[in-house]
Amino acid sequence: MLNRVGLIVRGLAAVLLVLVAARDAAAEEKRLPVPAVSIRAGEMIREEMITERAFAPSLLGVAMFIEGRHILVGRMARRALLPGQPIPTNAVEDPWTVARGATVKVVVEDSGLSIVTYGSAMQSGAAGALIPVRNTDTGVIIRGVVQPDGSVKVMDGS
Repeated sequence: MLNRVGLIVRGLAAVLLVLVAARDAAAEEKRLPVPAVSIRAGEMIREEMITERAFAPSLLGVAMFIEGRHILVGRMARRALLPGQPIPTNAVEDPWTVARGATVKVVVEDSGLSIVTYGSAMQSGAAGALIPVRNTDTGVIIRGVVQPDGSVKVMDGS
């Protein structure tokens, strides 16, 4: 009889340990935003394209994933994003203000003097990005910062 009670107590203790471990594992789950649909590279991310999914920390490893839906909405996918998969931080970027090959207004300002010309963007870029631009008149390549209005402002020494 004592043997049976001992077995029952050990069995209950084992069940209790399993339940506690399962509860701890559930508490450690991390909820991340994931695509609800396939998102192609270059596509703008909208609210309805994103859902959330729970992940065990052991599945995520050491990679850096976007943790908030608000970080994704309004940004652009740099590569294809698959439904249900966590989104790495380097898989999205701000939408481009200037597209590669587009004609842009180039502005140079110095000591109250402002010179405006046009050039061809050699690289796409969002506002604040430093990009190379080929001057359409001379063919010279200059570097400037993309402005929110789509123009490129040449910095000193460019």
